[in-house]
Amino acid sequence: MTTKTALPAQRRAVGRIPRRDYVLPGFVALACAGAAFAGADTTFDPALNQFTDFLEGSGGKIITVLSLAAGLIGLASGRFSLGQIAVPVGVGIGVGTGVPIVTSVVTAVI
Repeated sequence: MTTKTALPAQRRAVGRIPRRDYVLPGFVALACAGAAFAGADTTFDPALNQFTDFLEGSGGKIITVLSLAAGLIGLASGRFSLGQIAVPVGVGIGVGTGVPIVTSVVTAVI
């Protein structure tokens, strides 16, 4: 009778990842990283200005009127729900005052 000898298999706990697999890539990432300056980039400023002007101007009014019309159509169809009144009001408030609030919050965070 012959016996086979095999090397013992490496036993690793399930879900554990050896740290050494991440040390070298981590050092490479740290060595290649550059400085980041928040708020210094003005790449998307023209698009942001155009979009906020649209929402604060006629675009916001159009969105609010369309939302109100959809609510009125829902009411005329005979099925009443509070959402048909609350959604147009929320859209109007969100478009009218939401853009300056979001812009000031993002500016304050960055």
